[in-house]
Amino acid sequence: MADIAGRADLGAVVEDRLLDGALILRQPARGHRAGSDAILLAASLPALGDGALADLGAGAGTVGLAAALAQPELRVTLVERDPELAALAGQNIALNRLGGRVGVVTIDVAAPAAAFAAAGLASGSFGCVAMNPPFFARGAVRASPVANRRAAHVADAPLALWLRAARRLLAPSGQVAIIHQAQALPELLAGLSTGFGGVLIRPIHAGAGEPAIRVIVQATLNSKKPAALLPAFVLNGPDGRFTPSCEAIHRGHATLAAQ
Repeated sequence: MADIAGRADLGAVVEDRLLDGALILRQPARGHRAGSDAILLAASLPALGDGALADLGAGAGTVGLAAALAQPELRVTLVERDPELAALAGQNIALNRLGGRVGVVTIDVAAPAAAFAAAGLASGSFGCVAMNPPFFARGAVRASPVANRRAAHVADAPLALWLRAARRLLAPSGQVAIIHQAQALPELLAGLSTGFGGVLIRPIHAGAGEPAIRVIVQATLNSKKPAALLPAFVLNGPDGRFTPSCEAIHRGHATLAAQ
């Protein structure tokens, strides 16, 4: 990890390497930083061929860039409301030599459909939408004084607005993929009951025998298929280290995509 010059508003920016060094990622040294949530979500995405993925709330671009590296024909749009983070995502696109397939759009997920269209995000134009939305409602937790960390963790827009944006962006039979806290599952299922079906739920556990801490939930636009509970995924073994399966995913050598 090397320190590099940062913008005054983001503070110091560092350059990290993820996925066994395959992904170069510039991100703020303080505040919200890419971690297992983003890597697991990217690894859960379906094979999309030369289709299009929208990464909503992309931050520095971790999910979308990881997906672009894993799927060499995939076209990706990183959608981020913070202009400084969007600019950093643009740098990461260039660093990873993905400019031919990955772009970034600066817009709030809660913006109206007309604003999305004006930004080049036409309705029905994506085969998949990925999102790692803020976990906490405003006032539910003590917010971080670091602006980018606060924005990543504390929601200004309710989850329903994120799902509405996904419905608008998805092509027929397109899929949405979300990672969230396990306790958010009822809210997720309620939101997906409008316009989605074929819901797939994968619990994520810190250790075997422990309660789930995350869920990865995927659903298909207008599907009539029933919901399914996928096998649980365990992050750490008894020694506190990643399990072999989790290590393989973090190195970019395996996926979590539903079969």
